[in-house]
Amino acid sequence: MPADLQRTTHWAGLVPGDPVMVAGTRLRGASWTFVAHVANAETGEEWVEVVGGRRGDRAVRSFRPDQLYAPSSRPGRDPSLADAPGLPLA
Repeated sequence: MPADLQRTTHWAGLVPGDPVMVAGTRLRGASWTFVAHVANAETGEEWVEVVGGRRGDRAVRSFRPDQLYAPSSRPGRDPSLADAPGLPLA
């Protein structure tokens, strides 16, 4: 039986193409843009799809919502987009 996945292109004030910072990737100089938020209604799991990586890379990756920050944020000091949606992204 397939999982009940709910995919939305608007999440925490983001729309597709908005720049985000992803904490914990270990990729220096990587840049990311938001694609979609996905939730599994059966299990309660959720993740955020982004595209990017190192210069020239356009890989689609998925991260936990608490790993995404506004580009001007300081992870560890500022709240993630999951904790404080709608913060200014610039």
